[in-house]
Amino acid sequence: MNKQQSLIVKDGVSYLIPFILVTFCFALWGFANDITNPMVKAFSKIFRMNVTDGSLVQVAFYGGYFCMAFPAAIFIRKYSYKAGVLMGLGLYAIGALLFFPAKGIGIYGCFLFAYFIMTCGLSFLETSCNPYILTMGPEETATRRLNMAQCFNPCGSIIGMFVAMNFIQAKINPLSSDERALLSDEEFEVLKDNDLSVLISPYLIIGLVIVVMFIIIYLTKMPKVGDMNHDIHPLTTLKRIARLPHYREGVIAQFFYVGAQIMCWTFIIQYGTRIFMAEGMDEQSAEVLSQRFNIYAMVLFICSRFIATFFMKWVKPASLLAIYGLLAMVFTTGVILLQNRMGLYCLVCVSGCMSLMFPTIYGIALKGLGDDAKFGAAGLIMAILGGSVLPPLQAMIIDQRTVFGNIPATNASFILPLFCFLVVSLYGYRILRRKDITMQ
Repeated sequence: MNKQQSLIVKDGVSYLIPFILVTFCFALWGFANDITNPMVKAFSKIFRMNVTDGSLVQVAFYGGYFCMAFPAAIFIRKYSYKAGVLMGLGLYAIGALLFFPAKGIGIYGCFLFAYFIMTCGLSFLETSCNPYILTMGPEETATRRLNMAQCFNPCGSIIGMFVAMNFIQAKINPLSSDERALLSDEEFEVLKDNDLSVLISPYLIIGLVIVVMFIIIYLTKMPKVGDMNHDIHPLTTLKRIARLPHYREGVIAQFFYVGAQIMCWTFIIQYGTRIFMAEGMDEQSAEVLSQRFNIYAMVLFICSRFIATFFMKWVKPASLLAIYGLLAMVFTTGVILLQNRMGLYCLVCVSGCMSLMFPTIYGIALKGLGDDAKFGAAGLIMAILGGSVLPPLQAMIIDQRTVFGNIPATNASFILPLFCFLVVSLYGYRILRRKDITMQ
């Protein structure tokens, strides 16, 4: 067989078209994830809040993942992967379009609600699409196939970052956070309304794109691989898979990985802004330039994921996971210790190390689960809660301005991602030592 057949042909059946459509969904939720990360800083300015309050965007965003993953698994088990994808796209579109009434009301909590609904849809998508991709070919190449599909997730992420930088951050009023605090209530409301009009436009557009994607998938015949068993015994299934060390530890590793990813991609804005303002740049210009570095990080992320997927033909995924985890720890140490652009360069390099982590942990954890993979996928998606729990802890450190005397709190806060990468690397190492888990 050629390379393409070994990935997306099983028992003589090609899954090329379904693979392409489902892979496009990976890009769609990548867009949502990474247009949202810079919104922590944007909402903090627009509503005159501190970083901790602004990070509630991440709490609502990733809280939706956590709350809906298990119901999504039950829904998918009862119906099908295709039904799960359609439900995910529907909720995604509704959440994005809710930004319009949220802007009319003008209350921060309304935007948090819209984010929550949107990510309930993303939870359906990830719970459906990840294991769906695993079934679209031989089990021996499942982890490599998922890494290939996941390569297109950061493509959507780059578009999200680009839109955030050029159509939101660059267009909202340039008044700094301190200057906004001096405005009267009337002046503040006018400014807030104008800035919110800028902020919601990309969300309304992506909502319409999702509606189109919903119609395309609805009208397309999709494979029913993995949809033969519709029995629903969630507690029994969870007890069964929780006894599997490679799955149980995979959920823990995924929790800390997602937390590290969101922290690194969210607070690169604060990290870069502090450095560039120290060089004499104004706050808005510093924020836009910091977002540009976030895009550089994502480009490196994409390139590194393609490279890692290529090497998986010869190197065990668990080996690459352990190695990349160690490299991430080295670069994160540089982020903590260096207080100039070299620290920012290290933070960009961390993204290259993160590239293979999510799909590799996912593929290893679901190895051999068979029909239980739907509920197993739910546990791994619930682990995305790490993106909701850990960033506010880092934000609380950043709000201290300095710690241990005169050490910038932004730098010190990256001790949290450092610990997360240690957990990920240990998971890869432990899988290598297990004789009953064979990863191709």
